[in-house]
Amino acid sequence: MSIATFGPGGNSDLFYKEGNKSTVQSPGWVKRFGLDAFEYEAGNGLTAGEASLRAVGAKAREHGVKMSLHTPYFISLSGVVEEKRLKSIEYIQKSLWAAELLGADTIVIHSGSAAKISREEAMALSKDTLVRVAEAVGDTPIKLGIETMGKVNQLGTLAEVIEQCRVAPIYAPVVDFGHLNARAIGGAFADVDSYRRIFDEIAVGLGDGFAKHLHCHFSKIEYTSAGEKKHLTFADETFGPAFEPLAEAIVREGVAPRIICESDGTQAEDALYMKRAYEAAKAQT
Repeated sequence: MSIATFGPGGNSDLFYKEGNKSTVQSPGWVKRFGLDAFEYEAGNGLTAGEASLRAVGAKAREHGVKMSLHTPYFISLSGVVEEKRLKSIEYIQKSLWAAELLGADTIVIHSGSAAKISREEAMALSKDTLVRVAEAVGDTPIKLGIETMGKVNQLGTLAEVIEQCRVAPIYAPVVDFGHLNARAIGGAFADVDSYRRIFDEIAVGLGDGFAKHLHCHFSKIEYTSAGEKKHLTFADETFGPAFEPLAEAIVREGVAPRIICESDGTQAEDALYMKRAYEAAKAQT
């Protein structure tokens, strides 16, 4: 039976406080901490060399840690400057190269901006870029994940991500629950059913397999009228969203997502909290 898995996005503050210095140490540390997954963060650019990436991948295989990679933030699917969009294809190709070395099965890509043009124009540009990416990378076993986003002026509603994923079979949705909660202004997840609707919408829009094996991000996020402002920790009691209803939704839906925690500095501790809440929800069924 497939089960949900949990891990941090990047290294938590605790990882370094305990004397660790290199991401090569991360898979072993994550496993000893009680977690199952790790997302390699390349948001500010992919600077590691082949030997380093291979070493991290070898350690992940040794410890049975599932790997994913977050691509650079400067990738622009919907940029109005065609040269920048075409350059983004190269960044995605390089990310796939790194993912293969890491043994990662998913890369995460931001959906694109709609700040200076209409959403319709932004979607058209993003889908054109995704068509070109699919042509450039061909048939790859690594999923190219399109992420739901937290700012209102970004592409990245769930409906928009599903539409982007329909461009080619290599694309899959990455649901960031904190992002969706932030862009809803006031919160999107009041109860179990509000979480269950996410899985249902993906199943209807893309198929049951996408819903069952969803790659997710989760964190509490401060927001304003413009959407996401900053990532918080699970100690926050103001902004949410709460994880416990999602744990129940996962169990009731019978799905097996991978959930990467992106809390601000406590991503490992909060990922472990989520894993324990999920196990408690399973025990009650």
